[in-house]
Amino acid sequence: QDYYGRELQKSEDLKTNACVTPVRPVSKALRDALQRVHEEVVARYYGCGLVIPECVASCRILDLGSGSGRDCYVLSQLVGEQGHVTGIDMTEGQVEVAKKHVAYHMEKFGYQKPNVEFLQGYMEKLGDAGLADESYDIVVSNCVINLAPDKRAVLREAYRVLKPGGEMYFSDVYTSQRLSEAVREHRVLWGECLAGALFWGDLYSIAEEVGFSPPRLVTASPITVGNKELEGIIGECRFVSATFRLFKVPGSSRAGPGQVVYNGGIMGHERELVFDANFTFKEGEVVDVDAETAAILQSSRFAEMFLIQAGGVDTAAAQSCC
Repeated sequence: QDYYGRELQKSEDLKTNACVTPVRPVSKALRDALQRVHEEVVARYYGCGLVIPECVASCRILDLGSGSGRDCYVLSQLVGEQGHVTGIDMTEGQVEVAKKHVAYHMEKFGYQKPNVEFLQGYMEKLGDAGLADESYDIVVSNCVINLAPDKRAVLREAYRVLKPGGEMYFSDVYTSQRLSEAVREHRVLWGECLAGALFWGDLYSIAEEVGFSPPRLVTASPITVGNKELEGIIGECRFVSATFRLFKVPGSSRAGPGQVVYNGGIMGHERELVFDANFTFKEGEVVDVDAETAAILQSSRFAEMFLIQAGGVDTAAAQSCC
């Protein structure tokens, strides 16, 4: 709270490159949406990616660690007036910045009433903020789960508030090995999203324990710290900024492998949908998918965008990792 509320006043105050890793090119619609976000909100943004999943029209979305609200205001435009976006953050100063500009953005977007709200609270304890079971279609998070000491509690709460078939789509920092105590107790490295980073293998075990489908890697970029003193403390450990998607797949949806055809129609992805590192669906093309992918597509908001048939070869998707 102190680091993000007092020490950092703008993104240029960051002491490492962890939060400014490159992301894949964004669509024109996303670039336009970013252009409409207030300059103070953008200046106080410290994320490490762009957590904007596809097919979000009319969805209810929760942003964990929403900070100054940049991603919330982008998502506000994409879900439309029929959708809703909730941002929750532990830092009072960041929540104040986000709340201050609600009226500005609603006028800018041409909305009659706000479709976005900001709460101060902890992502490990969403119930304390009044967030009910199965109340969101999507949970997003941008480079903040590493700041939570109890990652298991964060994923458990995200799973709880997601509707059946819902998705957690999030960017974060991961490590090539478990971190030493000296690194984990370093104040600046915590604030810079490195000391609290999860060993990538632990993400898989925690997600399974909580009930999610296996994590699906979307993108990954190596992180260069860019600070000699901090590099000396970190030693041989390597960091990566990665975006994963986890799904809350109902048990009734689990069957066998299948063949799917993408019908197109998702805004910005009409001809091709890059679903994850293993699957890219081209409009009208028949694709064999494993049982897990078939269940995800069938039970999630993507169902009406695909023709899904039983059969195909169960060539389980490779366990792509950072």
